[in-house]
Amino acid sequence: MSAVLLMCIFPLVLGVVSLCVGRMSVPVQDVLASLKSAVIGQQGNVKNYAIVINLRLPRILEAIVVGAGLACAGATFQSLFFNPLATPDVLGVTSGTCVGAILAIILSRSILETQLIALVFGLASVWLTLHVAGKNENRSLVFLVLAGTIMSSLFNAIGSLLKYTADPQDKLPAITYWLMGSFTGATYRKLLIGCPLILCGSLVIWLFRWRLNILSLSEDEAKASGIHLARTRLVFILAATVITAASVSMCGQVGWVGLLVPHCARMMVGSDNRNVVPLSLSLGAGFMILIDTLARSASVIELPISVLTAIVGAPVFISLLNRSRSAFR
Repeated sequence: MSAVLLMCIFPLVLGVVSLCVGRMSVPVQDVLASLKSAVIGQQGNVKNYAIVINLRLPRILEAIVVGAGLACAGATFQSLFFNPLATPDVLGVTSGTCVGAILAIILSRSILETQLIALVFGLASVWLTLHVAGKNENRSLVFLVLAGTIMSSLFNAIGSLLKYTADPQDKLPAITYWLMGSFTGATYRKLLIGCPLILCGSLVIWLFRWRLNILSLSEDEAKASGIHLARTRLVFILAATVITAASVSMCGQVGWVGLLVPHCARMMVGSDNRNVVPLSLSLGAGFMILIDTLARSASVIELPISVLTAIVGAPVFISLLNRSRSAFR
């Protein structure tokens, strides 16, 4: 119980600290006062309320949900495909989502419309992947990975073609900025669209996480457990796909979270997914809060999220590889 409580408190404490940090620092007591004012429906100090509630809180909430969701999806795909290098984009959902966002930006759609179009394209790309993979029971996982690679390459090509035709003075910079990932445009309305999907997908994976242990067994052992393997895999794939599509549609491409965080969780609690999934949720939320705080505080201009996750994630992952080479043999 203490471990569960600690995992819940960890991202919340980081979130409160992050509310204090930025180009304009706000003392902890003023942050707590602003949060209290928002709860009881009063505004209190106008300046602190605008900074904490209107600007920083939506970003931090989005960072918590996106970080936890991507880490959960990454842990799921790594267990499902028996591949420590599997990421939430293994089935091409990120590429499809990016094509939808690029198309929406070219068509000058609003932020919310861009999010919805990106989400629809992401889900459609995975539907195409499942359709291309077919229903072969024995090698479905191999076919899924191959189909995901094909669809990812196809949508990347379509995205490149759309960028090539975009207005270089107006649309292309907006597309490039979106693709690099950012929480700058975080609003409560955007959260209402993406968060329910991420929370529902994460809840499904969390409730059935023990079945990931069964799916990691050999084919005969897994069948002997009595669960329907193809149906169970499809449930996990759909849940992780919804999480990834919703996350990317909210903030653009965010790399390394779904790859790095599950490995850190396994180093701390072992390979039992009943422990890995909850810890990945907590660590993913905390990691993304730290990255977002660094992105908006490290320099005068805000840094892209994907750049920082790569700069931080690559050295950490190299360190993990050096410490646990035997786990990848």
